[in-house]
Amino acid sequence: MTRSLLLVAGPSGSGKSHLTRLATADGHAAALSLDDFYFDADHDGLPATPMGIPDWDDVRCWDQDLALATIGRLLADGEADVPVYDISLSRRIGMRHMTLGDARVIVAEGIFAIETLAAARAAGIPVDAVWLDRGRVPNFARRLARDLKERRKPPLVLLRRGLALYRAEPALRRAAIGAGFTPVPMRRALRIVSRRSEPSSGR
Repeated sequence: MTRSLLLVAGPSGSGKSHLTRLATADGHAAALSLDDFYFDADHDGLPATPMGIPDWDDVRCWDQDLALATIGRLLADGEADVPVYDISLSRRIGMRHMTLGDARVIVAEGIFAIETLAAARAAGIPVDAVWLDRGRVPNFARRLARDLKERRKPPLVLLRRGLALYRAEPALRRAAIGAGFTPVPMRRALRIVSRRSEPSSGR
């Protein structure tokens, strides 16, 4: 079976996780959260913010080598061990064995999807990429509501980070499109996953 990778980028709160849940409901696509490949908070050399906490928006906080190696094993073998990361604890809490079954496409989303595209292409991984295009204000509201509900960080930290992400969103979108991502709304993204997962797609 030929399998491929679909990277989904977008600002935090844009609905990337919601998209992957919808896209993988029938078992013909599999979801992978790139955020599970963060380093632990006590990993040596992590960049820090002025507040003295790790700068989780910096790609140096993320284990790209492990992410690409895991994706490569999934595509080649249909299974691999994947880390489980607890954002509230800022560390990995275990591993899970992921099996693709009949899935022909891995839908991978996360904050560093943009950086993953070039690296995946350089590694010879068959990959397409979409930017989930939704409004900045709704993104901010969804992000803050989600993070408060899940108690990911203290409320003040979440608010400050949310405002910083709001201001950075236009530049992030430009970077994604410049890297090769196609901006699409939610419904079109779902159609793309459906096409990639069909046996006749040739992918």
